[in-house]
Amino acid sequence: MMGSDGEFRQPNADDRRPVFFFDVDNCLYSRSKRVHEMMQNLIDKYLMTHLSLTAEDAFRLHQTYYQQYGLALEGLVRHHRIDPIEYNAEVDDALPLEQVISPDPHLRALLLDLDRSRVRPWLFTNAYRSHGERVVRLLGVDDLFEGMTYCDYAAPSIVCKPHKAMFDRAQAEAGAPAPDRCYFVDDSYMNCRKAMELGWTAVHILEPDDPAPTSQAAQFQIRSLQELRHIFPHFFKKSKFGTA
Repeated sequence: MMGSDGEFRQPNADDRRPVFFFDVDNCLYSRSKRVHEMMQNLIDKYLMTHLSLTAEDAFRLHQTYYQQYGLALEGLVRHHRIDPIEYNAEVDDALPLEQVISPDPHLRALLLDLDRSRVRPWLFTNAYRSHGERVVRLLGVDDLFEGMTYCDYAAPSIVCKPHKAMFDRAQAEAGAPAPDRCYFVDDSYMNCRKAMELGWTAVHILEPDDPAPTSQAAQFQIRSLQELRHIFPHFFKKSKFGTA
């Protein structure tokens, strides 16, 4: 849980509760906010500026690295030795999030309804820490997660979802007892598929108007986080209406 100093507390090693991992971007808020598009534009701009690419070549390289590694930044660090902290400052931290993200009372109510005696909510993002913390603060839910596993741009090598090492790190950092005690919701097909392969219970969240994938990514598929109440009623507090 985030303390008064803004730092997430380390989990108790003796805590045997399952952990529910929440992705951040396009999961805690809708893709209709168009943060993804703004980020794509800033990434392409960064590539054009620092690698002297045309707009077309920047877009192509960006998509290639995303498909190959799950995060464009990983390819840029591997093949172009760019400074990931500088990249973060010019891309993620440059996003005008304050203009598009605001407190979400429905998300807050959902998270407050989680029964903390039965499950621990944890953030799990491919973004750097500053971006993840900024998003949950703007959404008004930064006090409702017990911790965050993020892509450490300052590390010697970049590790991100959907790589197994990233899921292993999340499980270890959150103190989850075993893979079958890990629950996960993400908008990425690749991430959900990998989580399921590793023994996690995964939930693929789609936008309301997204076409359903030909093959379902994971055990569950939803179009709103509110559906988690019905899939996992045992994780939510009881109310006079049944599950909260």
